[in-house]
Amino acid sequence: MFIIACLLIILGLMPFLYKANHNTKDVKVNTISVERVQAPALKKKLNILHLSDLHLENISISPERILELANKKRVDLIALTGDFLDRKRNIPKLANYLKALKKLKPAYGMYAVFGNHDYLLKDEHFRKLKRVLEDNGCITLQNQHVSIEVEGETLNIIGIDDYSTKRSDIAGSYKGLKEGYNLVLTHDPNVVLDMQEFHFDYLLSGHFHGGQIHWPKPYHLVKMGKLVRMNMIKGLHYHHDKPFYISEGLGQTGANIRIGSRPEMTFHHIS
Repeated sequence: MFIIACLLIILGLMPFLYKANHNTKDVKVNTISVERVQAPALKKKLNILHLSDLHLENISISPERILELANKKRVDLIALTGDFLDRKRNIPKLANYLKALKKLKPAYGMYAVFGNHDYLLKDEHFRKLKRVLEDNGCITLQNQHVSIEVEGETLNIIGIDDYSTKRSDIAGSYKGLKEGYNLVLTHDPNVVLDMQEFHFDYLLSGHFHGGQIHWPKPYHLVKMGKLVRMNMIKGLHYHHDKPFYISEGLGQTGANIRIGSRPEMTFHHIS
């Protein structure tokens, strides 16, 4: 009887698990428009493609699918906010995604920061991950920034390292910063709670996967910082009137399922 009961439970769960796995293939493309509130509008509106949390161990979105969806819009800049992978065998797989993104020919380049899972790679393997990113046209930022000119104005791209593993150095990231539009890339959005003294115009992040299993509520995220307890786990939010965005990410951790969340690609229009 016990075996029969277990089989009935498994059979009952199968449609539910099938749907949960299918959700990982159903990528949504969001468009967010953000206006500058503390400075004049940019002469040129920027269109930023933001991808986060590929988690190549569990991803159902192919490089070709990303390219197909992104090709429909102009891409000025690509922002990748960490958690690419955590197993060295998937480093070559990442190159396929980066090669697809290069085909979008972003006018102002492709930039990346690292997440907590990336740092599970040690020494030579982490260096290989970083090298693959850079060899495929990506500028990696670890508590660093770069300043570029956009139609005669300065765009500061500030990469703050992973907050959850205590690698963030906000002051170091801002050291020597020029006056301009401050775009922050980071993995764990909780860092915004420590940025009262550091101005940013917009911040892009990931880390929470939108809960991944968001049913009935993502109780498992409580341990992941104060923002969760403030009900800030995905989408556009403000802290001290400064806007930041939390991507639901493209891949999954643990099981390759999503409940109450979907993989996400986001276009951010900055004006």
